[in-house]
Amino acid sequence: MSNSGYNSQNGAGGQPYTNGPSQNPLLLQPAGPGYNMAGQTPYSNQIPTKAPLYNSGPYQIVPPVSSYQIPGQPPLSRPPMGPPQSMTPPPPTAHSPRMLPPVPGQNSPSPLVSTESFYPGSQNPPQPTWQYGAPPPMGTAPLVPVGNHVTSVPSSAPNQPSTSGYSVAPPPAFHNAASFAPGPPAPPASIYTHSAPVPPSGSPVPPHPYQPGRAPYAPPLTAGPPPAMRPTPPPTGPPASATPPPHLPKHEAVAGHLPIPGDGPHAPNAFDHLETGAKNMAGPPPPQPGTIGRQLGHSYPTLPPGYQNTGPPPNASPAAPLKQPYSPAAQPYQQPSAGPAQLSPSMAGLSLQSQTPEALRVVNLLQERNLLPPGPVPAPTPCLPQDLQKLNCSPEVFRSTLTNIPQTQSLLSKAKLPLGLLLHPFKDLSQLPVVTSSTIVRCRSCRTYINPFVSFLDQRRWKCNLCYRVNDVPEEFMYNPVSRSYGEPHKRPEVQNPTIEFIAPSEYMLRPPQPAVYLFVLDVSHNAVETGYLDVVCQSLLDNLNSLPGDTRTKIGFITFDSTIHFYNLQEGLSQPQMLIVSDIEDIFLPTPDSLLVNLSECKELVQDLLKGLPQMFTKTMETHSALGPALQAAFKLLSPTGGRVSVFQTQLPTLGVGALKSREDPNQRASAKDIQHLSPATDFYKKLALDCSGQQVAVDLFLLSGQYCDLASLGCISRFSAGSVYYYPSYHHQHNLAQVERFQKDLKRYLTRKIGFEAVMRIRCTKGLSIHTFHGNFFVRSTDLLSLPNVNPDAGFAVQMSIEENLVDMQVVSFQAALLYTSSKGERRIRVHTMCLPVVNSLSDVFAGADVQAMTGLLASMAVDRSVTASLSDARDAMTNAAIDSLSVYRSSVLTIQQPGLLAPACLRLFPLYILALLKQRAFRTGTSTRLDDRVFAMYQLKYQPLSYLTLMIHPSLYRVDDLTDEGALNISERTIPQPRVLQLSVERLSREGAFLMDAGLVMFLWIGRNCNPNFLTQVLGVPSYAAVPQNMHQLPELETAESVRTRAFIGWLREQRPFFPILHVIRDESQLKASFMQNMIEDRTESALSYYEFLLHLQQQISK
Repeated sequence: MSNSGYNSQNGAGGQPYTNGPSQNPLLLQPAGPGYNMAGQTPYSNQIPTKAPLYNSGPYQIVPPVSSYQIPGQPPLSRPPMGPPQSMTPPPPTAHSPRMLPPVPGQNSPSPLVSTESFYPGSQNPPQPTWQYGAPPPMGTAPLVPVGNHVTSVPSSAPNQPSTSGYSVAPPPAFHNAASFAPGPPAPPASIYTHSAPVPPSGSPVPPHPYQPGRAPYAPPLTAGPPPAMRPTPPPTGPPASATPPPHLPKHEAVAGHLPIPGDGPHAPNAFDHLETGAKNMAGPPPPQPGTIGRQLGHSYPTLPPGYQNTGPPPNASPAAPLKQPYSPAAQPYQQPSAGPAQLSPSMAGLSLQSQTPEALRVVNLLQERNLLPPGPVPAPTPCLPQDLQKLNCSPEVFRSTLTNIPQTQSLLSKAKLPLGLLLHPFKDLSQLPVVTSSTIVRCRSCRTYINPFVSFLDQRRWKCNLCYRVNDVPEEFMYNPVSRSYGEPHKRPEVQNPTIEFIAPSEYMLRPPQPAVYLFVLDVSHNAVETGYLDVVCQSLLDNLNSLPGDTRTKIGFITFDSTIHFYNLQEGLSQPQMLIVSDIEDIFLPTPDSLLVNLSECKELVQDLLKGLPQMFTKTMETHSALGPALQAAFKLLSPTGGRVSVFQTQLPTLGVGALKSREDPNQRASAKDIQHLSPATDFYKKLALDCSGQQVAVDLFLLSGQYCDLASLGCISRFSAGSVYYYPSYHHQHNLAQVERFQKDLKRYLTRKIGFEAVMRIRCTKGLSIHTFHGNFFVRSTDLLSLPNVNPDAGFAVQMSIEENLVDMQVVSFQAALLYTSSKGERRIRVHTMCLPVVNSLSDVFAGADVQAMTGLLASMAVDRSVTASLSDARDAMTNAAIDSLSVYRSSVLTIQQPGLLAPACLRLFPLYILALLKQRAFRTGTSTRLDDRVFAMYQLKYQPLSYLTLMIHPSLYRVDDLTDEGALNISERTIPQPRVLQLSVERLSREGAFLMDAGLVMFLWIGRNCNPNFLTQVLGVPSYAAVPQNMHQLPELETAESVRTRAFIGWLREQRPFFPILHVIRDESQLKASFMQNMIEDRTESALSYYEFLLHLQQQISK
């Protein structure tokens, strides 16, 4: 008898995290009048976008060629406004490149032919652009195939080049954006290890459905098995051993993970089989009549009230108040018909031809100025039947760049829109249904977990929504723990929740779950001691030692390093910690392997003693060298037997031993308008070590605290390929930069106490006919579609690119499923599953109507980072510009039925050019503005790693006026009143010297105070008598007992609570040094090195008109 249970907790024990972002649209204050800049002195380095002209009528369409200043001529000026005139496109120019023209003031002339090409020897190279949805052809993509660190199953990738690690041969080039070898596509089932069995012969398809209602969303059943499917052999062989067999190489028998018995002789890739699951889990047990009785009913505990009473998820409307993003409540589940005849009525909502939806409303970007919504941009809602949509995954967790999937690859290519998914798989959730069951129901063919979008043919059979195989329903699944009823499998929580977590049975474990192991590696050179970071780290650890995720098995250890490596013996029974120094950094070894990692609960007093004394031990050190590489090697040796997390704190360039680096940055080239050099690593040492760490379930998190160049492009590889995180605190100093100290303290507390998953793997599955070909994020691609994540944290995001390999002609919808298998800090093996369903469309207008502009921008940002590293920064910038040109060009030529003058876009893409311009001006991609190399590389890491909800502000900040906050339209959260000011455009014309404005740029916030700011705001919020009294380095608001202070602090606090990292607040005025940073985020204004938004629109129109 199975012991099954069900509850609604957020992970394994502990309180749910509540500091994740909130993407729900908010109650917003009505738009107020614009703020007048009349009579003010223009800023010397910022040119406003001609504010008076926006209010005097529509833009006059002018020939774009006149919108750029020729060097030596007067500055650019907009022609006087008049009635709208017809646009006469300029004559086409042969071989005209799609490149941004030089901005007035730059010396570089506009080249006539683009020099970026992946086609050697071509006279007229193609424009640098992306082939959306299709894997790059051989020889054209700069990305190299990903070699498998663990040999993958031969059948899973017929054309995949295999590697055997990097210890014997020269290392293969690994990339996070994993492009796979070209060649004929394998059958859809071949990307999975297990082949598909034949449906049981004794189960004919009934002519009538089990429950009429919702129409089916899969092809009709066929009489025979699907093509290329074979019967599955029954499980054979002895049980799995916890000890790797001697004949397996070290890299293949990783950390005790072995092939599951019954998978056949060709199963060397243990990771692949670990998530895929044992074959004996796939099939249901034989029916045993009479076994369901009182005992099974009593094995499901009563659900907590939070699960039973939660309503359905809110619709994405601008007036929706904050609610929980999930609906764990049981919903009635109407089953589909068996044939395609009934498809039309329920899927009629998918036809967008009868009337023009809001998403396709034509917008003339040159005439409509106020495009920003008053609050956060809501995610588009897929055009699905209501019963499907209410069961769909939250866009905070799972999001597609296109909410309408094109029926064919040719239709996707014609649309020139990127197709991909953005995931936040381990996000902190306030409601997470958790199921304990001895039987996890999965498709026998493709191993998909049962989900809300499968079809029940009758009580005993369900059809997979990814491969369409018919599977039997296990007897245990007939009982519903929510309603405590029997015979309603379609009402089980697994079929009512798009996000669910399973407590995995023993079949998902190939060794006992590892304990939580934390190793701290600390730089104690003279430079490190000078910054004062050691005091903050040790004090934060002392404060949060009892809050580290874990159980009674939790282990902890410490290593410090300068020119030598220092270990600390913390063995129980010692009166004080012992320091053990290893000076031979060329051949690092562990002096006492058994006492360097100790049980935290047994040795807590020794650990506390060490943390209290560590900052004073090196106060007088004169060691200036840094042996980071050998310290990391020592950490790897120490954690290899168990796996775990390494937290590295580094303050300078490594100078000794393996991994030593030399400065590559030329400060004179920081503001170069040419291509930026040294974005790729200087050595492959850190990448190789990261792959070794990944193989032994070790992740490395890097904290970089420095005012000097540290070559983050090289050091970051240790985290990037081991599924770690990178934290960067430029110019950190405990006395001279208090804002960074506060940010470091807050980030460190979150880092030490947040939930963590160990020895994780993640696989993303999609409906037959779709294919995933490129991944973005911090991980290592263990086999063709399995991501190795030694650690997974709730703040990590991922992205994938997709293509359409087979026409989706017979399908009305497609589904995507992400499964994350991990070990919780409490030692439980868990599986978190997210499933999303999207409609399939066959017209170009419907494809455009489903475009998600924020998701597209996030995916393009990741693609551009890869292009910058593998090709050049200018190539990436051109490709992003071409993405806007191509999409709007196709819309104009193939979607619009009535041609009109102007730069036209559908309403769903109205913000696309603005976001592309924001990316071009973002720190990662900008040129002509002084940008430190480490700052640029860190910005690129953020674009690849941050979930979309956090990333959006880093690309396009939000600007609010805060000197006149009111309670009108405010939110009420936990007895707090949160004002909701309107989001303003990022232009100096929106500023007023009589006001105060808050800019939220993700990692940093600026509170700009106008010279003539309301004296009431100065005294009631800032606590100063006058503008001149505002301190130069103010980064905290005083806690005053005034209504204005309470409102302002509540609003800023609410913004901070929506992200896991701590943004610094800088209060600035006109004389502040940081004013330049504030102004650089005014994306719609022209600078000395970049176009204004209006000029950029004219450039796009010029290119489209060719």
